[in-house]
Amino acid sequence: MPLVVLCGRPGSGKSRRAAELREALGGPECQAHVVAEAEGGRGELRAEVERRLSRRDVVIVDAGNELRSIRYELYCAARQAGTARCLLHCAGGSGRPDETPFEAPDPRNRWDRPLFTVHGEEPLPLAAIRAALFESAPPPPHRATRSQPLQSCGFLHHLDRVTQEVLAAVMAAQRDGAQPGEVVRVPGVAEGLVLTRPVSMAELSRLRRQFISYTKMQPSDENLPQLASMFLQYLSRSIQ
Repeated sequence: MPLVVLCGRPGSGKSRRAAELREALGGPECQAHVVAEAEGGRGELRAEVERRLSRRDVVIVDAGNELRSIRYELYCAARQAGTARCLLHCAGGSGRPDETPFEAPDPRNRWDRPLFTVHGEEPLPLAAIRAALFESAPPPPHRATRSQPLQSCGFLHHLDRVTQEVLAAVMAAQRDGAQPGEVVRVPGVAEGLVLTRPVSMAELSRLRRQFISYTKMQPSDENLPQLASMFLQYLSRSIQ
């Protein structure tokens, strides 16, 4: 059930590394599955990872995972499954101007650790990866399965308010005539949202519920300043 999440820019060698990991981590008692980014985008990738995590195998996510919000979702999926995980950053590569900017992993973020970074033809740190996946202590019980601490109430209230404000800003921009390709701004948030097509309130509400279901698994004051930005990134990747 362990999860290995790859991330990196196009051309950084992620697929080659995923094949190396599958060969190194698979065996007669434990298969290793590679889940690659599909045409269905972020939602389909996440669903396939969650389906595989219900089995006693290693799951390797071969995708760019450029945004911290994507990596956070996969972190939550691993926690919900009660399995170990690690992040492999394939450094290098180069992106095109029209591609999603790459947000480099930061080991200070719990969803970006344990973090391993490889450059070019550098050998994989297989011993350290195996230790992180198979020798680390089991993750503690998930917060969703036990009583929430009192301080999380404030986090959940803030999460609800911030996501409502983002939806209100998106709907207001569409009512005011925002066209596909224009940047939708949310007051107080530096990052904007570029809509590629009109989006209904029903779809936005569904995406909001999905984002909340992942984020509330790990209520933490660390995330408070980033919630609006993470939600905008989630919408950007989900609305295609």
